[in-house]
Parts: sequence; structure tokens; C-alpha cells
Amino acid sequence: MAETIKGRGSRQWLPGRFETTTHEAVDDGWAGPEADTESGPDPARPRTRVEEETARSIVTRNDSPDVGFSQSVNPYRGCEHGCSYCFARPSHAYLNLSPGLDFETRIFAKTNAPELLRREFARRGYRPEPIALGINTDAYQPAERRLGLTRRLIEVMLECRHPFSLITKNALVERDIDLLQPLAAQNLVQVHFSVTTLDPHLSARLEPRAAAPHARLRAMARLHAAGIPVGVMFAPAIPMVNDSELEAVLEAAREAGARSAGYVLLRLPHEVAPLFRDWLQAHLPERAAHVMSLVRQMRGGRDYQAQFGQRMRGQGQHADLLTQRFRLAWRRLGYAGLRPAPLDTSLFRPPRPDSPQGELF
Repeated sequence: MAETIKGRGSRQWLPGRFETTTHEAVDDGWAGPEADTESGPDPARPRTRVEEETARSIVTRNDSPDVGFSQSVNPYRGCEHGCSYCFARPSHAYLNLSPGLDFETRIFAKTNAPELLRREFARRGYRPEPIALGINTDAYQPAERRLGLTRRLIEVMLECRHPFSLITKNALVERDIDLLQPLAAQNLVQVHFSVTTLDPHLSARLEPRAAAPHARLRAMARLHAAGIPVGVMFAPAIPMVNDSELEAVLEAAREAGARSAGYVLLRLPHEVAPLFRDWLQAHLPERAAHVMSLVRQMRGGRDYQAQFGQRMRGQGQHADLLTQRFRLAWRRLGYAGLRPAPLDTSLFRPPRPDSPQGELF
């Protein structure tokens, strides 16, 4: 069985569901311990590769009744945070890459994203609706520190007074307080933090390259102090792994200034199911069978249900109990009276079209 890899949520290059051939490494005994990486990367220490990508479009639209937005923007494909449970992992299969280790080591940066967003806003007939930034993969993952794509996207939002929300597991969002503060003053932004656990040891195994829980709460408090509306998402709720922390996470976030709260049940679409089962065997083998048994009880006897209305919450007694616990804590901690106002779309102003004569006035 493969060994765990420090700093990685997966420990295998699981083939994607569209692959017609698979490759398996075999040690024939000819390579000594001093063998380097001339024939390929060291599987025990996979390095992160960030590749530039020229995107054709940047705004993704949906009509799902399960999410509170119709437009989203993702400047990166793949995510170095390496969350073992990430529902976006199967998207790497479309690139003929593994939803396992490739997803967290092969990152694609849409370097023309800010220009595409500006062009979209300038399009004749564009009607502003709040944009969700970094929904599929975290817009503040480690590559953002060097590339700054998310910051440039926010600059476009500020220029055009376009409303947006974002969700992150990274304290790097503090870097952009200078942009988020004037947006918040016009009711144009809300920032949500995904907090899965308050236990740094569990967090280091579940989401190895995300910010530690205390760092996320500290960032939340700093944004709140700057007048930026912040919220918390307890996501995902995993039975017998972190579900017992639901109330504690909501309380810690409330103390840090969170004005809204939500939760999402563990989702295991496509390749995520075998990858998460493997994670359980590696880190919680004594609980693995029980965890998956409870997951199936909340998913109609399967690993996952993709139907609208069930995929975020599940069904059955355990799912209902989780919902009741959340609602009780939500009311007790005062979230019920702190619902943020809808973001303002009336202030939007399209960017001025580029002119070969430049700006004269």
C-alpha cells in the first residue's frame, strides 16, 4: 500500500474516468537509492508545477437551485491546498490528468483572466449579477502569492463597481484588504471562510497546504475589523471525522466577526469517492468503515447523490440531525439576526473601451 506523502492530500495518481490506458510504476531493482529524477519526478516527493494557460472565457454560468449565485470566476484549475475531500478533483480528468496527485501538483493559471473579465464587463448588453470568485478551486491558493491573478480580478471589480463574493481557506486574503475595504463600503463584496475543523493536526491531514484554522479565524477577524462582511462555511461536514465540531466552529467564527454561516455535507462525486476512501485508510483506518457506512446512510445507500436538493444536505436521520444541530447553533449564536444584505448591482459601470488615441480627458 502506498505511503502517505507529507503535504499532500492524496497519495496516488488515480487515473481519470476518461482514460483508456493506465500506467503503473514497477521497481525492477536496477535503480539504486541514488537514482535521481532524470526519468521522471520522485513519486515520494511530487513537486508542484504551475503552468500558464490562455483561457478563451472566464465567466461560468449556472442555473443550479442549490447554490446562491449564477456566475462564477476561477482563475486557477487544480488546487495546491490538496484537500482530500475536494469535489473539484474530477475536473482534472477532462485534462487527461489524475484527480489524485495531479490535481494538487499540476496547477493551471489563467493568466489572461483579468483581461477577459474586463472584456466581459464591456460587452454590449452585459447585465451585472454577483460573481462568486474561486468557487471550484481556491482563488488564494499558494500560486496566487506570486502571480496575483485574484488581486488583478478584484481590481477590475473595483474599477467597474461590480458585486462579488469569495470563499477561501487561505489567510492570503488579508493582502487585499486595501481593495476589499472600498468595495465593502459600497456593499459590493462578501468574504466567506471555509473552516472544516479547529484541530490543526486534523486540518494538516485533511487539507495539508491550506492555512491553519487559527490563521483563517485571525484573517476573518482582521477583515471584520476593516468593515468587510465575513461569513463561515463549515464544509464539508464529515460523519465521525469533524461533524462533532459543528457548534465549536460556528462559535469561533462568530467571535471572529462572522455575520453569516452555512454548512455542506461531504460530497464524493466520481473519483473523489475512491480517493477519500484511500485517505481514510491512510489516516483513520479504525474508523474508515464506520465513516463510509454513515455516508451511505445519508446518501440513499450510495457514496454520493447528485440530485438537486440532496447533494448539499443528504437525507435520512443522520442528515436531519445535522441540519437541526446547525439551525439551533445558528440561532443561539445570533447568526439569525445578521443576514447580510444582498449585494448591490445598481452601481455597476462598464469599463471604457480601449482607444488607440488613449485617454484625452
